[in-house]
Amino acid sequence: MPMHSHSQRLLRLIALFCFAAVGIALASQHLFDMPPCAWCVMQRLIYLVIGVAALLCSLGGGGLARLGGGLAAALSLCGVAAAWYQYSVAAQMLSCDQTFADRFMSGLGLDAAVPWLFGIYATCMDAVVSVMGIEYALWSLALFAILFFMALPVLFRRGAQ
Repeated sequence: MPMHSHSQRLLRLIALFCFAAVGIALASQHLFDMPPCAWCVMQRLIYLVIGVAALLCSLGGGGLARLGGGLAAALSLCGVAAAWYQYSVAAQMLSCDQTFADRFMSGLGLDAAVPWLFGIYATCMDAVVSVMGIEYALWSLALFAILFFMALPVLFRRGAQ
C-alpha cells in the first residue's frame, strides 16, 4: 500500500468531519430554530475552507497532501481561536456587531450572498446554546482541535508520498 494513501484517507476524513459539522449547524439553524451569530457563521466558513482544501488536496499525493495537512492544521487553529473567543468573550457581549467576525463576514459579502448558510441572525449572547450540557462553541472548539491533530500526521509524514 502506498505511503500517501494514509494521508489521503486522513484528508478525506477531515473533509467529511468539516462538511458534517456545517450540516449539523444548518440543521440546528433551519430545523431547530437556533439562529447563528457572526462568530458561528465565521466558523462555518472555516470548516468549509478546511473541508474543500482537504478534499482537493487528497486527490494528489506528496506535496499536495502535505499542503492540505498544513492548511487544515493552520485553519483549525484559526477555528480554535474563533470558537474560544465566541465562548469566552463574545457570548458575554450584548452585541457582537462590529466584532472581527461581523466585519469579516459582512466584508466578504457572504452573509448577503448566501444568507441560508452565512446569514447572521442572532447576537452572540442570544446564540449561546447547550447540547448535552456543553455549549455549541465548545463542541466546535473540540472538533477544530481534533481536526488539528488529524492534520499533523499528513503535514509531517516522512518517506515516499
